[in-house]
Amino acid sequence: MMKSFISGNIAIAEGAITAGMRFYAGYPITPASEIMEYLAEKLPRIGGITMQFEDEIASINAVIGASWAGVKSMTATSGPGLSLMLEALGLAVITETPAVIVDVMRAGPSTGVPTKTSQSDVMQVRHGTHGDYVIPVFAPWSAQEAYDLTIKAFNVAESLRTPVILLSDAVIAHLWESVLIADPGEVEIVSRRKPSVPPDAYLPYKPDDDLVPPMATFGEGYSVLVESLIHDERGFYKQDKATYRSLVSRIINKVLSKIDSIFEVETYYSDDYRYLLVSFGSTARSALAAVRILRKSGIKAGLLRLKTLWPLKHEILKKYCEEAEKVFVVENNAGKILYDIERVTEGDKVVPLPLLDLEIPEPKDIVDGVRKWL
Repeated sequence: MMKSFISGNIAIAEGAITAGMRFYAGYPITPASEIMEYLAEKLPRIGGITMQFEDEIASINAVIGASWAGVKSMTATSGPGLSLMLEALGLAVITETPAVIVDVMRAGPSTGVPTKTSQSDVMQVRHGTHGDYVIPVFAPWSAQEAYDLTIKAFNVAESLRTPVILLSDAVIAHLWESVLIADPGEVEIVSRRKPSVPPDAYLPYKPDDDLVPPMATFGEGYSVLVESLIHDERGFYKQDKATYRSLVSRIINKVLSKIDSIFEVETYYSDDYRYLLVSFGSTARSALAAVRILRKSGIKAGLLRLKTLWPLKHEILKKYCEEAEKVFVVENNAGKILYDIERVTEGDKVVPLPLLDLEIPEPKDIVDGVRKWL
């Protein structure tokens, strides 16, 4: 391991390199631009390619194409750019294309405040493209975690043949911290599964027992059809009910069946809390500071921090929420994960603490919100 003092954006870039990413396509957008700028300098030195395209639509389509050419690929953007990428994100879902999309959140709607932070893209990254699907979403709260979860995002993308979203924000993007960068062989890196059958027996969308089809890429001698319509195991368009149900159910269940390895939370002061704060990303840093302030004043508070925002393992959320007298949902938006916590918690136990702040929320604002209810 090598310790480096880097920003969250650079940590994402380094995590992608560690994971084996060798093609980056993007378009400049605040506050994600440093990822592309850093990779433009470093990726060519190790045999990779960084390309700036004319817009975000071209960027994500290039990522999909590069992935089908056999290269681990990534793009990064912010909310307005992600809005432009959503149609192609659906293409990546139905064609089961491994890819990582980084969304560094900023204030919105529309162009909002480009240089300020937010946590308002939660629903967009979960449900932004149309149709039925499940896309894994990870949310770091530090530069180190930006590095670690980027590696995890690539591992999940490759093992499940799915796009994965890393949901950062402007605070994490520009936060400089010490980060441990792994040397080759020090962390597990997953590569996509290749066909074990000869080309004449290969069906591009025939799954193994884990519901994930082995993936042949262009130029390997296999017949590969990348079809955006509902398709059978050959990749041919087929519009009957049985084919539709089979394909969509498998795309969803191949992710949900691995929820134990996808879903991650961390808890703080979880041994004796009476009041539980639930948060994620940069806001969780303030929430943890608020918990410590509350405990010093005799209020037994704890923190549940979501590292995975989608899919959620409701049994775990329910377990921690049931042990609290009150659950305060702390997020820098008008209320997004609030609905998930309300879904698993009975009665009027859940208290929303939405903090529409252009900076990282102050611990004092969270403390005052908790005390108001107590």
